[in-house]
Amino acid sequence: MKRILTGVALATTAALVTATPALAAAPKDPVVAVKKQLVDGKGVKFAERTTIIEGKSRQIFVRRTGTLQFKKSGIAASDITGKFNISLSELGELPEGDAGEALKALAAEERTIKVGNTAYLSGGMWTRFLPEGETWFKMPGGPTGGITGMLGQPVNLAEPATLKTLFKGAKPTSNGYAGKAKVSDLWKASPWLRSTWLSKPAAKALKTSISWKIEVDSKGLPTRLVSTFPGSVVGGSGTVSVSTTYSGWGSSVSIKAPTEGVTSQFAEGEDEVPSALMDMKLNDIIGG
Repeated sequence: MKRILTGVALATTAALVTATPALAAAPKDPVVAVKKQLVDGKGVKFAERTTIIEGKSRQIFVRRTGTLQFKKSGIAASDITGKFNISLSELGELPEGDAGEALKALAAEERTIKVGNTAYLSGGMWTRFLPEGETWFKMPGGPTGGITGMLGQPVNLAEPATLKTLFKGAKPTSNGYAGKAKVSDLWKASPWLRSTWLSKPAAKALKTSISWKIEVDSKGLPTRLVSTFPGSVVGGSGTVSVSTTYSGWGSSVSIKAPTEGVTSQFAEGEDEVPSALMDMKLNDIIGG
């Protein structure tokens, strides 16, 4: 019996010794790593795609690329280009009038530059409302990613408060972390989210959770983020999955507001964004 117990003790000790390197190799904390990156004039680039999942069907719906410029507290400016995964050839013969022009605009690239709290919107649906000769609509308090941003990445890893919210229930994985966060908690913590979705989610949607997975490099800096949530959160159906990849952490970034072709009024002389745009939901876009 003594020999058996000794054998068990030796085997247990060996298992613990073997497990120690795995614990030492756990991914570094991105909350700490990202916070070190928040330096004036530095930033990161990203590229992402949004997929709509309906049963066995998976359709890439939006593609976006962009650059974030940092300040000590988070994001100082952003420059994002987005496009619905639609081509004019796929649309076929367009109807005449406003309906045809709206479809053509949806198939066009959209760009949003945001400096501080002011957004500059160009291309896409915005071309339908701008006066002739103007290319940018200046909008204080405007969205970070225009219309396509509504279906972009809702989780911004460059916000310390957002990272802290995510990591309250995070679990380590082989190459990063994973977890869930309530929409209501992210909405409260993230100025980016409040400025990205064009309107506040309904009470039921706020109770919904966003599932997320983060891959990090050897320094703990995020290289990939995937968030998944019900389409009902953004006024649709099925499931929305957004995959974002990051590159160039700590690179020098200088994002400036456009100075030419800028207007604060639409073609009709109005300075407020049409409610048809601000209240737009996923099903409105899918319905075309």
